[in-house]
Amino acid sequence: MSEAKQLPKRDELATELTWDLTAVFKDNTAFEEAYDQLSKEIKEAEQKKGTLKNGSTAFLEAIEYLLVMYRKIELIYVYAHLKNDQDTTNSEYQALYARAASLYSQVGEAVAWFEPEVLSLSDEEIWAYFDEEPKLNIYKHFVENILDSRAHVLSEEQESLLAGAGEIFSASSNTFSVLNNADLKFPVIEDDKGEKIQLSHGMYGQLMENTSRNVREAAFKGLYSVYEQFNNTFASTLSSHVKAHNFKAKIRKYGSARAAALSSNHIPESVYETLVEVVDHHLSLLHRYVGLRKKLLQLDELHMYDMYTPILGDAPIKFTYQEAKEKTLAALAPLGEEYLNIVNQAFDQRWIDVVENQGKRSGAYSSGAYDTYPYILLNWHDSVDQLYTLVHEMGHSVHSYFTRNNQPYVYGDYSIFLAEIASTTNENILTEYLLETETDPKVRAYVLNHYLDGFKGTIFRQTQFAEFEHFLHTEDAKGIPLTSDHLNKSYAALNAKYYGPEVVPDEEIALEWSRIPHFYYNYYVYQYATGFSAASALADKIIKEEPQALENYLSYLKSGSSDYPIEVMKKAGVDMTKPAYIEDAMKVFEARLSELEALIETFDKN
Repeated sequence: MSEAKQLPKRDELATELTWDLTAVFKDNTAFEEAYDQLSKEIKEAEQKKGTLKNGSTAFLEAIEYLLVMYRKIELIYVYAHLKNDQDTTNSEYQALYARAASLYSQVGEAVAWFEPEVLSLSDEEIWAYFDEEPKLNIYKHFVENILDSRAHVLSEEQESLLAGAGEIFSASSNTFSVLNNADLKFPVIEDDKGEKIQLSHGMYGQLMENTSRNVREAAFKGLYSVYEQFNNTFASTLSSHVKAHNFKAKIRKYGSARAAALSSNHIPESVYETLVEVVDHHLSLLHRYVGLRKKLLQLDELHMYDMYTPILGDAPIKFTYQEAKEKTLAALAPLGEEYLNIVNQAFDQRWIDVVENQGKRSGAYSSGAYDTYPYILLNWHDSVDQLYTLVHEMGHSVHSYFTRNNQPYVYGDYSIFLAEIASTTNENILTEYLLETETDPKVRAYVLNHYLDGFKGTIFRQTQFAEFEHFLHTEDAKGIPLTSDHLNKSYAALNAKYYGPEVVPDEEIALEWSRIPHFYYNYYVYQYATGFSAASALADKIIKEEPQALENYLSYLKSGSSDYPIEVMKKAGVDMTKPAYIEDAMKVFEARLSELEALIETFDKN
């Protein structure tokens, strides 16, 4: 029997397929010098503490010191985490990363006095400083962000008590994490060849895509048999977590936990409400897509464990990395020369760590600091999915490049609310390109289904989660106990509403809420759905070459955090306080669903 092919070691990789971290620090010696220097400069924080009341010059110096500290530690941290991720078995880089993370915490602790001290000054005092010192003007939006929280900041003593209770507030989330990730023991099931498989979180996702229905059903029922055993425990942890959100919102004088969560990015609650309303109104499209899945799988009954298995078989196309580079440049051509020049830099200047090696972190991401390249980590395998991953991460990196080269450091980043829009716009443009250039009906059907599945999983599923998350908080706020029975019945009803009459209401799906870690976040998941919807609308405008569409889009990419996210998107041509952008996304979904249905009809006739 031949030996299994081994992954290459890091030092065996071709240089051109690795990222160039010498652009951050020439070598580890340069890293150590920067580390030692910052360690000394942290000590100056004590000298700045208590000086904001001393006038406009002292106020300016404190802001600039704060920003310099964070700018330097970000450079150190990014170098260390990228080095560690390229080979997590390397003990030298494990230590480097641990030290960088520790220094990051020290910087945060050293300047923790800054925001409370700003808020100790009156608005009149602060804006008088701005009148006196013109160099402060650049920091106006930065300071406005801090002052906006004034109405919700408590006394120093109360803030101290609240901060001290942080571990208590996070206890339920931590308990869920430990129980869910470490303590649950899942059963062993058999695959379609009779071989035994130990069920786990990761294996469950793979088994849901298995072509054997018996395997999918066994995995589905096996997983939820465990969650059913701990149903009351999970209800208790989730209920306590929700109560913590509602408690903190109340004492900070917010109208609701949702208002408190969205305030950090100045997102109106109407954005959340509009998303749920529009998606609810278009659930018939999801029902139609689910019906097509049932037809293609040739099933008399469609169950929830049939939702992820491929309906068109294996991908009829795949791409090598070199081919993917060419496809990326061709597909993103509608974004213009300025955009493509940056994409070429990414390829030519070694921003991308391409292939998998022993010890390399799994997955893919875009990362970097204000003063580095926006690096991309991949683990390349020839496939169409990897092409989409490359285009997605390139969207993040170009967004970061534009932001950092058009904004000062203070505004050189962007919120999560904006982040996924750039990457998903690229994915939408790639889909359109493939549909324009691929004539093979099977390839077109695969691309259409890839898009529809992504839409289903991002807009419909994440909005379902968002709707349930808000239900949890409003029920608790009304004093209604979040018992396991109440949660199970409510989630089952919501799931039935979303997936429609074609799906058998499996009793196990009522337990799905108990295994979703996102319900322990804080009103986070809705951003996946709003981001995908905005990206769909923007891509459509760019592809159709609507007047100013590209210019407006590039303006968004260059804005960073210089304005509130909603205002940035308005300048890009999408008003996320109104339903039009989500409705436009639904129109694209419907058009592509209709095309896939028509293609399937031609397959049937042939």
